[in-house]
Amino acid sequence: MNIIVLVVAKNEREAKKISNKLLEKKLIACCNIIKGVKSFFWWQGKVESASEVLLVLKTKKNLFQKIVSLVKKFHSYETPEIIALPIIAGDKNYLKWIDTSVEA
Repeated sequence: MNIIVLVVAKNEREAKKISNKLLEKKLIACCNIIKGVKSFFWWQGKVESASEVLLVLKTKKNLFQKIVSLVKKFHSYETPEIIALPIIAGDKNYLKWIDTSVEA
């Protein structure tokens, strides 16, 4: 099954580093980096806000735990957002490209 993994990072530099490491290990087929994300969240009992960068990763479900481990290794947050969403439909050629672009 193909999935999209969402990760937020503190800045573009951190996002690029994480993306490059994931691509080098063939854990993702593609990463989109979206700047200018404004996040509001509960942290340690109070509402906080931060300017962040969103990584949108395309990969396979069986690689999710390896992605989590690698992201945590290079991420500056104590508890980074790393969530997966199923790709329930897509162009068959694009989905096949994801499958052939990542490790078996």
